[in-house]
Amino acid sequence: MLLDFYGTVVAEDDAILADIYRQVLDQCTDPHEVTTTQVGSYRWRVFREEMAADRAAFRCQRDIAVSSLARTVRRFGSAADPAALCASQFAFWREPDLFPDARAFLDLVDVPVCVVSNIDRADVLAAIAHHGLPLAHVVTSEDVGSYKPHPAMFQAALDLLGLPAGAVLHIGDSLSADITGAHHLGIPSVWVNRSGKPRPDPLHAITEVDTLFAALPLVPHRQ
Repeated sequence: MLLDFYGTVVAEDDAILADIYRQVLDQCTDPHEVTTTQVGSYRWRVFREEMAADRAAFRCQRDIAVSSLARTVRRFGSAADPAALCASQFAFWREPDLFPDARAFLDLVDVPVCVVSNIDRADVLAAIAHHGLPLAHVVTSEDVGSYKPHPAMFQAALDLLGLPAGAVLHIGDSLSADITGAHHLGIPSVWVNRSGKPRPDPLHAITEVDTLFAALPLVPHRQ
């Protein structure tokens, strides 16, 4: 089984980011003309833009987090320090909140599991160790030099497990990164939609669950 980590096993950093954007806004020259939603939307756009750069120019997630926030700070005329603000985000990556159903799910899975994550290796390993999770196999974008949904991420996980695409299941919370990326290699996938997002029409054939534990009956068992 291939498994996304942030947003699937542990929580995303949404609350941390909201606080970062508030601090950016607080230090804007004219904060009344800007909203935190505008700050967050702009940062997310440039973040994705920098992640999508050519593989030859690959940069780690921490580097992109700081540089995209620096561009955001400049865009809105804020005096905030991007590196200082990102410190709380990086700390969260290493000690994220564990979803209540995640440990029970992992305890009952009896096939090899490989985490497939865009976050830097040291941070993912720190988070796994922090919660004492039984996740020995990890592939990160830092290892591969590309970000999901690039097929190289999923192929690296298949290679690590020594399995073909049809013999695994990928579980993740991101339609664009996880479901699309797995689809490129013909890997069956399950969308963990914890927040009840609207289901896009083209994804009518994708299996959807509202918790990670609900995906347990879909996971193949050891032969």
